[in-house]
Amino acid sequence: MMRRSSALLLPLFAFSLFPLHLHAQGTKLWLQSSYEELEKGKPEGVAITSDGHLIAGPSSRLVTTTPSTYLWSVAADKDGNAYVATGTPATVLRITPDGKTTKLFTTKDLSVQAVRVGPDGAVYAATLPSGKVYRLDPQATDRTEENATLVFDPAATQEKPKYVWDMAFDAQGRLYIAAGGPAAVYRVAPGGKPELFFKSDEEHIRSLAFAPDGNLIAGSDGTGLVYRIDRNGKGYVIYDAPKREITSVAVSPQGAVYAAAVGEKGHNSLPTLPVQGNVSVTATITVVQPGSVQAFNGNTVIPDGSEIVEIAANGAPRKLWSGHDDIVYALRWTPQGLVAATGNRGRIYRIQEDGTFADIVHLDSSQATGFADTARGTWVATANTGKLYLLSHDDAPDGSYTSDVFDAGVFSQWGRAEVDSSAAAPASAFELYARAGNIENPERAWSDWKKVTPNDGAIGVDAARFVQWKAVLHPGANLDSVGVNYLPVNVAPVVDEIVVQTGVRANTAAAMPSLPQPTTINFPTPQNAGIINLGQEPGREPLPGIRDKSAVTARWLAHDDNGDDLVFSIYYRGDGEQNWQLLKDKVTDRFLTFDAAALPDGPYHLKIVASDAPSHNPGDALSGERVSERFVIDTTPPNITGMTAKLVTGRIHVELSATDAATPIDHAEYSVDAGPWQYVEPVGHISDSLTEHYAFDATLHPLQPGEPAPVNASEHTVTVRVYDRYDNMVAAKSVVR
Repeated sequence: MMRRSSALLLPLFAFSLFPLHLHAQGTKLWLQSSYEELEKGKPEGVAITSDGHLIAGPSSRLVTTTPSTYLWSVAADKDGNAYVATGTPATVLRITPDGKTTKLFTTKDLSVQAVRVGPDGAVYAATLPSGKVYRLDPQATDRTEENATLVFDPAATQEKPKYVWDMAFDAQGRLYIAAGGPAAVYRVAPGGKPELFFKSDEEHIRSLAFAPDGNLIAGSDGTGLVYRIDRNGKGYVIYDAPKREITSVAVSPQGAVYAAAVGEKGHNSLPTLPVQGNVSVTATITVVQPGSVQAFNGNTVIPDGSEIVEIAANGAPRKLWSGHDDIVYALRWTPQGLVAATGNRGRIYRIQEDGTFADIVHLDSSQATGFADTARGTWVATANTGKLYLLSHDDAPDGSYTSDVFDAGVFSQWGRAEVDSSAAAPASAFELYARAGNIENPERAWSDWKKVTPNDGAIGVDAARFVQWKAVLHPGANLDSVGVNYLPVNVAPVVDEIVVQTGVRANTAAAMPSLPQPTTINFPTPQNAGIINLGQEPGREPLPGIRDKSAVTARWLAHDDNGDDLVFSIYYRGDGEQNWQLLKDKVTDRFLTFDAAALPDGPYHLKIVASDAPSHNPGDALSGERVSERFVIDTTPPNITGMTAKLVTGRIHVELSATDAATPIDHAEYSVDAGPWQYVEPVGHISDSLTEHYAFDATLHPLQPGEPAPVNASEHTVTVRVYDRYDNMVAAKSVVR
């Protein structure tokens, strides 16, 4: 947990009493002028163009929220009523423009995947995973599988597909059914039986649309193919997408084909099966589980998003649009541009022929899954949750755009609003409002909206940490950018953590260009550095160091919420002392190495004081401080006293005392006649005191073969070395005869 020292409380308290007396370095500008910035806000009847403009857009009205989690498809009759295919629970609902809802059909399947209204006015519903298609009377209610008319049963076909994904009607009123597992298109004439119309070696046929010349356009799932299928069922691939699934296709009156693709292509591990029966093309099929994004009922963005390609009437393809965070579920051509329904952010886009686009609607559901056009507007179905919206054909007469909430980071004074609008737009084409508060949620006790005069004086809202603006657009409005000037109140810097390590010298080329490089160690960062929000503040990068008994290195983390430059002063204080002594000031690094010999042996604390003086006028700077944990400096070796040695029955009996002024004795060792060093325990065995006593018998080593005989065989030398906890060592010797 980040803690503030008591010394920091006084300037913070005084600052809260006089909030406008001290300000951080300079006025800042919160500017929103790009598409990426503007799309974070909430448009209502306002479109956000890809080049970062706010213009009039269509209005959207929530008509109803259904009991189902998913609306997978929507169709409309000549009277403008909507028919929706739902999942969880799986039903077909009829919804009038005023929101009146009637249940037409209920199935035991997982979902109704597609719904269409035929030329005869009947409603056709395809279920998943049974792959059946039912004909429903739009005036009958509460139909089930038992009392609905079954027009397509995959079990009655030779191929026995497992799924139905889409349906379409031709000019003669014949129904075309897109199936999968295996991929095929079936045709059902009015009152007739299903016949195999087209077969593919793909996994699924996912989407259908008719071209003006009567050819059927079909998109596949498997390797992402777009087919043109003639009246005889002969298929021709007009586009091989770089992605695996064509989720939707649409055709313009001029014959241009638009296809939305999603998902990365991958190798299928299942073997292909030979095709049987009479078909117009030679193909193979693969039986798989449905991999379609529309069969996936989750709410996870697919990596790499999706893309839309335009295939011109002459057959030339070009990528028209791509979205990394969006999955296209449905396409619809309009004279104003191609409209795409997407997930998983509930966005609807309008895309122009030159590739520019506008984000025209933000829905309160994760996925927009389907369109159905009527004279009153366009029905839009959604999933997560299952809602039905009505989208106007024309632009809204009055739309609004509410920006996202801006966090200045600290309490701030708000200045002038800078608005750049199109020169062709009248000055009265928009109105600007602003509000502010000190909590991130603007619905929790913020100020009321206040009308703002753009480019003329302060916006007039109270000083606060958060701010938000809203623009009301009238016909002809075109906003290029909106910015709000603000002056953050100066906040004292914070020293987040301090680490002091003795016996280590920071290893930086600037600090010690000629220092030798013995064993290199990695200087530790504070244990809780991971939970400290440092922003752009330095100090978290690894700091290498080398072992050096004569050095002490301190390292600290510090931040300033205003982003001010910081300078540091380092103080020290010994145990039992009241005054802090300056060790070094005007430090700009987040570490300091100093010689341990500069301070007498003993326990100490360091205090780091951070100041934002480099970013402020004299007298306006603020500071914050933190005190380190207690550490000990010990550069003096222990002292050996009372050492005696005498021969006793062939051994040397040694006694001595070792004392250290700062830290406990760590260990001792001895050597006889320059032989190997042998560890020895103190009296009492545990070495944990400033003074330790030793009494031990040292064994004499026999003369080794080839070793020269000593001049005096009865003379022996015993040497003792004693270490303290900081590896300071003292040695003493005694000669016995």
